[in-house]
Amino acid sequence: QVQLVESGGGSVEAGGALRLSCKPSKNTYSYNCMGWFRKAPGKEREGVAAIYSNGGSTYYSDSVKDRFIISQDHVKNELSLQMSSLKPDDTAMYYCAGTSAGYCYRLKYYDYEDWGHGTQVTVS
Repeated sequence: QVQLVESGGGSVEAGGALRLSCKPSKNTYSYNCMGWFRKAPGKEREGVAAIYSNGGSTYYSDSVKDRFIISQDHVKNELSLQMSSLKPDDTAMYYCAGTSAGYCYRLKYYDYEDWGHGTQVTVS
């Protein structure tokens, strides 16, 4: 069974930064696309950022563009999300996901078949 394990969440003041990490149990190259999603109480799951494993093209939601950076390290077999200028609205459970299909640019959760259990980010 494929596992994706997130880490790096926590509590931070507005304006601060956090770096999330995701380690999948299979090679990052086996995913055509990997992404980060978030779910806040009372809100729908939102696609935050995604990256093509081959080529490295990245995509962001308007709400995080210019503040978050998604990256992959194929040597470390890791997906990361560097978050800066955090706002209270960024408070959510953040999930790492991977898909062997395409459609990275859509940032839609239903395109992804493998998911982590999430890591909580709280901005006050």
